[in-house]
Amino acid sequence: MTDTPLLRVVRGNPDDAELAALTAVVATAAAASAPAPPRRRTSWWGDRATAVHAPIAAGDGAWRASSLPR
Repeated sequence: MTDTPLLRVVRGNPDDAELAALTAVVATAAAASAPAPPRRRTSWWGDRATAVHAPIAAGDGAWRASSLPR
């Protein structure tokens, strides 16, 4: 671990609350600029959402609707 500070106040004499606010702003800005990890693409074969759909009601054309994509 190094003893060098991450932030250094060049002018002024901030109290603890002001220094905490400055640290929060700098940390938020650093986190926002970090690139997001790439999303892993899932296979359509393993996607369980395709198995969830409304049941088919009996009636005219129900057999035809049973094979149509949702």
